[in-house]
Amino acid sequence: MKYLTTAPVAALTLAFATEAMATEWNVSVWGKRRAFTEHIEKLAELVAERSGGEFTMNVSYGGLSKNRENLDGISIGAFEMAQFCAGYHRDKNRAITVLELPFLGVQTLEQEVAVANTVYAHPAVTEEMAQWNARILMTSPMPQYNIVGTGEPRATVDSFDGMRVRATGGIGAMFESVGAVPTSVTATEAYNAMESGVVDTVAFAQHAHLSFRTIDIADWWTENLNPGTVNCPVVVNTDALEALSDEHRAILDAAVTESIDYYLTNYAELLEGWEATLSEKGVQKVTVDAAEIAKLAEGAQPIHQAWIEQANADGLPGQELYDLAVQAVADNAPE
Repeated sequence: MKYLTTAPVAALTLAFATEAMATEWNVSVWGKRRAFTEHIEKLAELVAERSGGEFTMNVSYGGLSKNRENLDGISIGAFEMAQFCAGYHRDKNRAITVLELPFLGVQTLEQEVAVANTVYAHPAVTEEMAQWNARILMTSPMPQYNIVGTGEPRATVDSFDGMRVRATGGIGAMFESVGAVPTSVTATEAYNAMESGVVDTVAFAQHAHLSFRTIDIADWWTENLNPGTVNCPVVVNTDALEALSDEHRAILDAAVTESIDYYLTNYAELLEGWEATLSEKGVQKVTVDAAEIAKLAEGAQPIHQAWIEQANADGLPGQELYDLAVQAVADNAPE
């Protein structure tokens, strides 16, 4: 009789122990599933598969937080992982905004990954993220931005004067330096801003023009302006990361590189179909003259210097971070 009563208890204890070993993370992103989030989706797939379902991630597209508030949510442990873009709140992540400076010279997504990882490893970055109880897990590499617009194409520096453009970070500063009027409406607000005439143009990478439908109402797209891009890391809550078992931490770490590789392959496929997309939607491809681009690049240098000085004033090693980014661009230039 004694054995009959203790057996169910033992089984129940084992069940609770097994359940306690399971780890479930909530992940806050925004918009909808797209090329920009494919590394996160792949990461979730890999950790679930390799942990036998004991480590899972629930990816939420806007259900957990607004995109400008993801870093805040991470800081209080509202969710375990999130994606954010530095340009949405430069004051919260000043160090990594060096990666958003215009005309840094990044040419490929692979180069973008290498440069971002180099800067992420700097102590000033890790210390700033620690203030938000966050650690950067991986980047979200994006091609150089280009603009779509309505009406007559804007393809000269003079034509940018007075142009209302959706652009954040260093790209916005670059446009402002030549007389444009940048606004930092979020990606999810860009279509309405363009449709209602709040902005004349929108600066995005290709996937975002597709996902947020700005390409649907555009008359033209600049194919080679390439002023820069934004930097959007994926971060994890420090407490959640440290609470992982050694096994789950190893699975997570190993899955990051594979997830980035998958992202790069997927984005390359998107770019292969871009020409067909423009043709299908009747969007004119506009080539900006090299002399005009040179004017913009030259005008970006004071923006770089201003960033260094402001970073120094904020107590960051501005020159060191800038030099690190510039050197990383050179060291990882495509052959």
